[in-house]
Amino acid sequence: MLGVDIGTTSTKAVLFRETGEIIAQENNGYDLYTPDISTAEQDPEEIFQAVLLSIGNVMKRSQINPNELTFIAFSSAMHSVIAIDENDKPLTRCITWADNRSSHFAKKIKGERNGHAIYLKTGTPIHPMSPLCKITWMEQENPEIAKKTKKYIGIKEYVFYKLFNDYVVDYSIASAMGLMNLQSLRWDEEALQVAGISENKLSRLVSTKEVFTGCRKDYANEMRILESTRFVIGASDGVLSNIGVNAINKGEVAVTIGTSGAIRTVIPKPQTDPKGRIFCYALTEDHWVIGGPVNNGGIVLRWIRDELAASEVETAKRLGMDPYEVLTRIASGVEPGSNGLLFHPFLAGERAPLWNANVRGSFIGLTLNHKKEHMIRAALEGVIYNLYTVFLALVEVMDTPVTSIKATGGFAKSELWRQMMADIFDQEVIVPESYESSCLGACLLGLYALEKIDSFDVVKDLIGSTHRHQPDPQHEKAYREVMPIFISISRSLQVEYEKIANYQAE
Repeated sequence: MLGVDIGTTSTKAVLFRETGEIIAQENNGYDLYTPDISTAEQDPEEIFQAVLLSIGNVMKRSQINPNELTFIAFSSAMHSVIAIDENDKPLTRCITWADNRSSHFAKKIKGERNGHAIYLKTGTPIHPMSPLCKITWMEQENPEIAKKTKKYIGIKEYVFYKLFNDYVVDYSIASAMGLMNLQSLRWDEEALQVAGISENKLSRLVSTKEVFTGCRKDYANEMRILESTRFVIGASDGVLSNIGVNAINKGEVAVTIGTSGAIRTVIPKPQTDPKGRIFCYALTEDHWVIGGPVNNGGIVLRWIRDELAASEVETAKRLGMDPYEVLTRIASGVEPGSNGLLFHPFLAGERAPLWNANVRGSFIGLTLNHKKEHMIRAALEGVIYNLYTVFLALVEVMDTPVTSIKATGGFAKSELWRQMMADIFDQEVIVPESYESSCLGACLLGLYALEKIDSFDVVKDLIGSTHRHQPDPQHEKAYREVMPIFISISRSLQVEYEKIANYQAE
């Protein structure tokens, strides 16, 4: 079974045996175009080529007979928008979740267009990441493009259209658009009115278990598969990650930190938050995922690497070491709490729990005693502090105590970061075996769709855990002192954040 994850920075393809063992994997990256502070786009065709290449290379490397491939199942990043014309060609690049150009409309929908009520029905907080806001912005501010647009689609829809000549969107991706009613599983009339479109400008809604065959011959050949290979449309990367890390039972929480980050738990039916802090997305009709995404995960460490640690990175390269390992080693020499230095990691605005594209990053508490290593550690801590504030909101909405935290994503490779999470959350942190949790989750959803399994519980037989971290009481005590200060500062600077953002936009 082959899991494909169309991510923000790359597409991964992982070929598994049905026992969960990895046979072969491949990863192909692509560029993010950020010509200004608000724009974050990708070339949809580059991404499609990465999908073809990743699948083709995995098939080539594994040397399995294409007949032996039971199915291909998809995971994909959420919230992307591509305007497509009458000839089924893109009018725009793929506008990603990180694009903030619709922030004015997010504010307007929240304040003047019944935004909170729409959130309660659709499960997607009103924020520039949301396709609801992006499409409203396109329709209102880009009439030339809007006039020529036949469909607004996301990146997975683009891939499926190319392969099968059909515009389809699964309930999971659709539930992250701010346009689908969670109860009826149909496009929401009020949300469509706000966006200024009719539902024929959107794709046909299908279950995450929908199976497609009859892939275009030229693409099937390029991918080294049969035209009759079954494609399971799958779900979004976030919800699939919960299956892939075995966080699907009551009280089990998954935390992922890749470029961005998220914290999620599975519940049996849709539920939204009266305070509007968390999302609710579909996994299947009977499995729903609530949680919160953060914009600022590994991207913060990348910024630290590029802007503050150029000489250390050079040294690391000469020694043949991973630059990130060097950074975490530097940070590990500093006591928890970074000697009172706080870093608010809002380098890319923030989604949960603030839902404000205009918040900005900052170091607070700097003194002459602080050195570069304090700044590096404070940045690592800031990412986890911020996730912890989302965790607090999630716990408030859950009707059951947290039983375990499963951590995944690139950060899980760092022992320091894992221990930091255990200390800040004051919970045992378990790291499952597979880092490619979205690909494994997609494959398990594929098995479920083809009725080869009748529940996701089999995942616990497929994956063990590689690391377990217990909170260190001394560290936990230090963090308990600093944490309220971190939260209080980020809440009390709202007016200043707006002023800075306005100044930067001039």
